[in-house]
Amino acid sequence: MKIWLPHKLGLTYLHDLPAEVDIEVADDPAALPSDPETVTFFVPTWLDQPQFHDVVPRMRALEVLQLPSAGSDGWLHLTPPTTVICDARGLHSAATAEWVLAATLAQLRHLPSLYSAQLNGVWKPQPGVDLSGRRVLLIGAGSVGAAVARRLEPFEVDLTVVARTARPAEGVRGVADLPLLLRRADVVIVVVPLTAATRHLVDSEFLAALPDGALLVNASRGPVVDTMALLGELSSGRLRAALDVTDPEPLPDGHPLWREANALITPHVGAITEGLTDRVYRLVRDQVDSYLAGEPLANRVDR
Repeated sequence: MKIWLPHKLGLTYLHDLPAEVDIEVADDPAALPSDPETVTFFVPTWLDQPQFHDVVPRMRALEVLQLPSAGSDGWLHLTPPTTVICDARGLHSAATAEWVLAATLAQLRHLPSLYSAQLNGVWKPQPGVDLSGRRVLLIGAGSVGAAVARRLEPFEVDLTVVARTARPAEGVRGVADLPLLLRRADVVIVVVPLTAATRHLVDSEFLAALPDGALLVNASRGPVVDTMALLGELSSGRLRAALDVTDPEPLPDGHPLWREANALITPHVGAITEGLTDRVYRLVRDQVDSYLAGEPLANRVDR
């Protein structure tokens, strides 16, 4: 069995595996440690280097692809149909939820523009918007959505949670209700996976339904939002946004989103905290142990 890890640090988590397990560090697609065709268990880098997308199809013996992210949309078409793909669903929920709260508060309290004024030596008081009492629409009822909902509780918001299908017993609305729900939302938080159904979920019609001054917070995937439709609303000054993901991503030089004063943009760092590496490698170790013992793997992706 051969395992490829993305960091030397990962070796410390797997140092006591049986001797027949060969562990190599594959952190550079241009300088691979051995023949990809001999790899059976692969953990890609956190940053999803596109060069590795060219390497994975050459892994003809690959049995397990363990992703460090909750999303798997960029990998499903790359591996043989026999490969088991596992994601890190739930692993980064707390960190991502913290980003959502931080970004939401930063935009409501105008922290980006106040910081810009600070750098220019300008004392320019600007009244913010209370989060308390706001009508918050949370689209996504998975592990990240649940973590966001828990962190919103102390702020005493009027929270409505939306999932793919309604769950009346849990107070969760369905996406079919969005046209009505959007009309009264002060803040819309999107934490859904990227699927055929969610691509451009936030389109021109979705955005037009929001009231003036509403804030869109996207911590899911860039293509969930129609970028051109969002640009139109931002440039008019009608809506604001906090985006940890964009389409395209990374956002290229000169893209008009960079210049939007009503947008707070971070480079897909919602899950990137000092505890990220430890979280991922503890999961990897558990998965490798299960694999060697012939036990079911956690977080298997339904292909």
